[in-house]
Amino acid sequence: MSGHSKWHNIKIKKGKTDQQRGKLFSKLAREIIIAAKDGGADPSGNMRLRAAIDRAREASMPNDNIKRAVARGAGGAEGESYEEVTYEGMGPGGVAVLVEVQTDNRNRTVSEIRNVLTKAGGAMGASVAWMFEKRGLIAIPRAAASEDEVLAKAVDAGAEDMKTVGDEYEITTAPEDFAAVRKALEDAGYKPASAEITMVPKTTVPLAGKEAQQVLRLMETLEDHDDVQHVYANFDIPDEVLQQVG
Repeated sequence: MSGHSKWHNIKIKKGKTDQQRGKLFSKLAREIIIAAKDGGADPSGNMRLRAAIDRAREASMPNDNIKRAVARGAGGAEGESYEEVTYEGMGPGGVAVLVEVQTDNRNRTVSEIRNVLTKAGGAMGASVAWMFEKRGLIAIPRAAASEDEVLAKAVDAGAEDMKTVGDEYEITTAPEDFAAVRKALEDAGYKPASAEITMVPKTTVPLAGKEAQQVLRLMETLEDHDDVQHVYANFDIPDEVLQQVG
């Protein structure tokens, strides 16, 4: 997972300022509202809402905030109209970048995202979506159980693949099997270090030195943008470099 997924996990684990937490909670609430508005308020029948709620809980978002966001979405969230757009581009070192946004002003957002990429030495507009595929990704700490035990549970529940990466087992699923695999692992007593439906790169670009730092700064800037919900990239950066972020 030496790429964007691991980068994201490290950032979540590091302490955040009140301002950063407030911005994160705002983004999480927006995703919950849209998910509930589109698919209903019952997370058991709305996979997108379930994923959004899980992500909010992993970020320690208060339950009252989550309930209010679900209620607002289920009630129609009058007065708020967000458009979901995915921008494609290239970053330093030939890294492919997908930026998913939820915006009430597409013209403003596209201009700002283009500016961020350009300043970082990248460019927007390159066709890179084909370099990624949607997959469920679940990380289980190796200390939880043996590889054979975790693999057996994951495969029985419908997982596609599992590999050992550092101190974790990385389990990949089809999007539609994600919830069942996660539940089976949790029912077996294995608490995921992370679990999400994400865009997994088909191939990665190894980076080090200056280019690695440039790409990580780009990721920071994009993820800090108010309208950006998710950023996916296909970089492969050494763990010791990733650990220095924060």
